[in-house]
Amino acid sequence: QTEMIADLSNPILQPWVVEQMRKSNAEVLAGKVGFTARSRCWPHGVPGFLLYPVHPILFIQTQEKVVMTWGQDFQLRHVYLNVPHTNDPNPSWYGESVGHYENGDTLVVDTIGLNDRTYIDNYRTPHTTKLHVVERFRLLPGGQSMVVNVRVEDPGAFTMPWNAVQRYQIDHRPTEVPLREMVCAENHEDYFHQGLAPVPQADKPDF
Repeated sequence: QTEMIADLSNPILQPWVVEQMRKSNAEVLAGKVGFTARSRCWPHGVPGFLLYPVHPILFIQTQEKVVMTWGQDFQLRHVYLNVPHTNDPNPSWYGESVGHYENGDTLVVDTIGLNDRTYIDNYRTPHTTKLHVVERFRLLPGGQSMVVNVRVEDPGAFTMPWNAVQRYQIDHRPTEVPLREMVCAENHEDYFHQGLAPVPQADKPDF
């Protein structure tokens, strides 16, 4: 298996980000398994939610919100439509997402209130609670694919905003390609020796 080693020459990274990623690179080069959210069954956060296209994402829309569910272990994102952000949202794994439609075909999702326990990408790029992500989901002509334009701002981790793009193939046959039940349960053992706090264990059975 080829482990991902981050390129530390990116000039927009704040010094503390470079140092943290340097330590992570050194651990991987020394034989340690590179940590990903999936290896610990943690939520992927934003924009990390977009980085696992192997599994399908199902969009469910009502008049009040759009719900996105990821196909592996049914992680949910709730996007509340046509409402403002709250004044001071409590930091959480997926933050507070509000959305609206532009030009009738582009869902704009604005997310703040993210905690700092997730990574920006699969190279373990950290971020702070100042992270602000704007995603634009748009179906391309023909309806067979979708492009997501992402803008990321975090003055605590980056010296400037930056943009990224994700593309998806669209399957319009959900009954023929069902979401299969998959359970991801965080284990109390640190098999990959990532130095993370173990899941608490009771010293005796409850019954």
